[in-house]
Amino acid sequence: MAVVAFGLNPVEVVVLVAAVLLIIGPWLPYGVRRPVVLGAGAVFVPAAVALIVMGIRWQWLPVLAGGAIGLAFALPKRQRQRRRRLRTIVGSVTGLLLVLAGAGTAWALPVPVFPAPSGPYATGTTVVEWADPDREETATARRDDRRTVVVQFWYPAAESLPATERAWYLGRTPEEARVVAQGVAGYLGAPGFVLDGPVRARTRSVYDAPAAQGAARFPVVLFSPGLGGVRTQNTAWAEELAARGYVVAALDHPYDSAVVVMGDGRAVRTKVAATGDAAEDERRAARWTATRAADLSFVLTRLDRGAAPKPLAGRLDTRRAAATGHSLGGAAALLAVRQDTRFTAAVDLDGFPRDPAPRPFHRPVLAVTHEITPGQEREYLDRLARVLRLSTAAGYLLKVPDTAHLTFTDAPLYLPPLPGLVGTTGPHLTAQITGAFLDATLRDARGDLPALLAGYGDLEVFAKSPFG
Repeated sequence: MAVVAFGLNPVEVVVLVAAVLLIIGPWLPYGVRRPVVLGAGAVFVPAAVALIVMGIRWQWLPVLAGGAIGLAFALPKRQRQRRRRLRTIVGSVTGLLLVLAGAGTAWALPVPVFPAPSGPYATGTTVVEWADPDREETATARRDDRRTVVVQFWYPAAESLPATERAWYLGRTPEEARVVAQGVAGYLGAPGFVLDGPVRARTRSVYDAPAAQGAARFPVVLFSPGLGGVRTQNTAWAEELAARGYVVAALDHPYDSAVVVMGDGRAVRTKVAATGDAAEDERRAARWTATRAADLSFVLTRLDRGAAPKPLAGRLDTRRAAATGHSLGGAAALLAVRQDTRFTAAVDLDGFPRDPAPRPFHRPVLAVTHEITPGQEREYLDRLARVLRLSTAAGYLLKVPDTAHLTFTDAPLYLPPLPGLVGTTGPHLTAQITGAFLDATLRDARGDLPALLAGYGDLEVFAKSPFG
């Protein structure tokens, strides 16, 4: 369905306007009351039916109830009896409150609309599932269970297809998207219906679309989501990079991601849990980080050995590969690039370092953090700075104003616009910052990288920069 202002589609707009007219109808001058009420009623009923047939969102049930109350009290008669007038007042107020509550929650929790990427390419996406024969799955009791990851690729595609062909946001099918949304909501302690907007969303990419024409080989950007996060949590960022000529490979980490739907249909839910003991939780976080770093290296190994999915066969340049991640995934990216010299660079999006034995990085590293007020979270910044000071390559610590932890994900597209929750910027900023760094490290782009990064916030540079 098309989406218009305030995240509402045309049918929702018609239902909302008609419901409001029905509610205020009894209070209009007698001469205009009849045509307004009859017109609004004639529009409201079929539009409500259409909304239900198309699949109504829960936020619109109060709107329909409010409109129905308005319809019941909107008879075009003169208000002469005191009792009837009192009932009409109560009905109008009740109906208006229901409409405002429904419309307000629909606005605060919209169906996300993914921005059109700015690069020259259309974008395709595909999903693979790979098992590592060299690692046991430590989260299960089966000794023959191999560590398995689900990887989604976004890549430069040949051409854009109609919106109806575009991939669903949270899964390969609407059913998978619903399972993922319920799993993520459960992980956050919220009811599943809160994330019904993302379930309905389509992205800008097309499944298994042919890769962009030509013989060019694309740099590879591996991505690990936050703790409990899922592979699609940074889709807008991934599509923007893909449109600029990168291949993004985002991982689902089973038993760590909130829920992972495997190829056989199993929904593997997280086994991550805090103990309340700070020292034990730190050890667990370090162990999860190490598992994720090994997952990143495993995927790079598969790509090195030519196991790219069919649309990308022969099109990947794994000699130009970056490890990236958000939150705990950012910590995993830092550890991966320190341990695995095949990675050319690392990007940590607001991730606390979890390496129990920090040692120098020999590759460029960009650490991006949300806005931190003076005196708060100093341990986070101090540890990041301490780790970056060990580097023999360029290290950048960028603190971005007007951001929050979730700014660096897709959350600003579908969560309430609360600055403390999602900041006041959007996913485009994350793509601009990381795109400048990746262009310099993976493509040897000329320019003053420190000056570019400093344009986005408060920048500290560690070690001599080869890019400025």
